[in-house]
Amino acid sequence: MKQTPQEQKLEETLRSAAWVAGGFMGEDRRSPAEIIAADQAALVRLHYTAQQIAARMEAITRLATSGLGNWVSIDSLRQARVDEAKGSLPCPWPHSGRFAKRVTTVRRLDNNQTLFWSDLNIHMIAEHTFFEGRGSYFRIDPEKIIPMIF
Repeated sequence: MKQTPQEQKLEETLRSAAWVAGGFMGEDRRSPAEIIAADQAALVRLHYTAQQIAARMEAITRLATSGLGNWVSIDSLRQARVDEAKGSLPCPWPHSGRFAKRVTTVRRLDNNQTLFWSDLNIHMIAEHTFFEGRGSYFRIDPEKIIPMIF
């Protein structure tokens, strides 16, 4: 199916490394719409919504921020920490909004697995159901994040 000019511009922006190192798409050759559809299908299978995931990510980030870069207990199975840098990033979709350059890392204590996300990830998941393309640095696989945060 042919993309609209707006969809083409969005894809160019998401593939551009000018915004973030490696771009938002990684080596994924699918269109943003195909990536979103696949992740939405995974969410249906897993019985979660993008908004539930983003809300939990936001809650963990909020708790971890109090640690000032140190690990903070989230619950009996999880710890998290936040690392911040100066500046902000805009959302690649055409609307206003800038997001702090902040990275939250969550660690499960039972298996020592870690996963990280940015404030922009939280927004893109909540508002656009976009978990990024395969191979992108901040790609969050719905099947991996759910056991990490719930």
